[in-house]
Amino acid sequence: MDRREFLKGTAAAGGLAWASTLHAGEGDRPPLPTRPLGRTGVNVTVLALGGYTGMKERRSERFDPVQLANAAIDAGIRYFDSAPSYGGGQSERNYGEVLAHRRKEVFLAGKTGQRTYDGAMREFEESLKRLRTDHVDLLQIHGARVGEDLAAWGRPDGVVKALQKLRDERLTRFIGVTGHESADVMCQAITMYNFDTILTTFNPTAKRRPYFQKVLPLADRKGLGILAMKVMGGELGSLAIGNPIKNDGKPHHDDAPQQATAGELIRYVLGLPVSVAVVGMSSLEQLRINVATAHEAPLNDQQRRALEAHMNDAAATAPQLVPQVHRSC
Repeated sequence: MDRREFLKGTAAAGGLAWASTLHAGEGDRPPLPTRPLGRTGVNVTVLALGGYTGMKERRSERFDPVQLANAAIDAGIRYFDSAPSYGGGQSERNYGEVLAHRRKEVFLAGKTGQRTYDGAMREFEESLKRLRTDHVDLLQIHGARVGEDLAAWGRPDGVVKALQKLRDERLTRFIGVTGHESADVMCQAITMYNFDTILTTFNPTAKRRPYFQKVLPLADRKGLGILAMKVMGGELGSLAIGNPIKNDGKPHHDDAPQQATAGELIRYVLGLPVSVAVVGMSSLEQLRINVATAHEAPLNDQQRRALEAHMNDAAATAPQLVPQVHRSC
């Protein structure tokens, strides 16, 4: 398939879904598709509301993140992503305004940036207060970094012990790890510890190729719930048409020679063996577009290869990024 033909076809499909969503009544809209969260026995919606991009903002006349979160539930999203570091706790406070009344309607994923037992326990307690709930469904170690001592996580005074304790006490159902600095670090983390999930980065850029080649097959083989972030490239969403073409040189965010529609990027990720695409949104319009996309079919292998070639300005015969199951760290 020619790249131009692919892009023209996916844009047309997205427009039809967008139009149908706009004109359908709430009762006519089918529920969002769900997928198993690895071996947990839980199914989650394929689209999650990310806790950073819009949810970290304070409420204003221009934008109301609380309204966005309520609208996300109304539109069928049942997965909320949060972290105490997003907006200095503002993301959790915004979510709390909604969760105080609608906690049973969502799968709530939280994080801790602490690396000690005591630090994680204190931070988690503060998060629960801001979120206005007595538990989360998933608690993750936030941001595995290059050069940090992963072995220290599992010591008696380490963060893994805190997560295990909270799981034993049913204050969280599952535990996981997040990170986007290094595919090798992510592989090491899920090899060393028995996590339930991994949240890491997948998109069509060449920069993220190691995550396809190394992390994805290992996580899949271990039966983890695989959660995709940086679907749009990171903070400014620079892979998506309509957003800035560059992420201002921020090293942990992604740029590409070409952009694609937000719908193409979501459908690209959902064509992989992942459970959820975690997508930050900063308007009700973005929410409607993304929900409409989640109802569409994911890209197939041929379409993914065409999008990779387009995004990286490479030949149409660029090698497929989806790994074989025998490849790992």
